[in-house]
This record gives sequence, structure tokens and C-alpha cells, in this order.
Amino acid sequence: MGKFIYEGNVKTEIEDRTLTHLQLVMTAKLRRAEPFPFSWREDASVGGGRTTVWIQPGSSLVFKYFGSRQPSINRAWVDALAFTANAPSGLYLIPEPQETSVATGDDAPPAPTA
Repeated sequence: MGKFIYEGNVKTEIEDRTLTHLQLVMTAKLRRAEPFPFSWREDASVGGGRTTVWIQPGSSLVFKYFGSRQPSINRAWVDALAFTANAPSGLYLIPEPQETSVATGDDAPPAPTA
């Protein structure tokens, strides 16, 4: 379980794979100087409820991972998270969609022979 830390004092635990996808979306928006809200549900162990933070280029963000390996990236999930980040409600966690595969030269059916 990784941690997302905002401004040094607002923290939440997020699974490493999910955190990686959130980091990709957040850093892409911040590189373009696009501020946005990020919301998550709090665990019942810390009182439940929901937290929203305003993320802007000057925000102090820490992505702390439990594991040392970089998880595989689901492009469809990055795109879906980016879609929420661009909406007025801002970025929030959504379930990971199934990856769609595109046929390439390696996995395309063989060409017919004459």
C-alpha cells in the first residue's frame, strides 16, 4: 500500500498500482500548468467521509510506494482518470477498465499466401 501525501500533512493510503496511474495523470496536468481538485473517500478507520484537495503547480505532492517495482501501465485507465481530472468535479478514483489491445505486426493474423 502506497501513500499520497499533499502539502506534508494530508495523507491517504492508495494501492501502488492505482497510485502509479494517479501520478501519471497528475504530473501530466501539472506539466501543462492545469490546476484541478483531487477527491478520495477516507477509510472508516480514520472516520470515513471524503477529502478533496486543490492541486496546482506549486503544490507539494509525495507519491510514496511500498513496492520497488514499477507496475505495468493500463493506458485505458490513464485516459479514463485524465477524463475525470478534466471535468469540473476533478480527479477521483474510478475502477480500472479492461485494457484494449491493438493488433500489431506481432499479433496480427498472418497474411494470406498466393
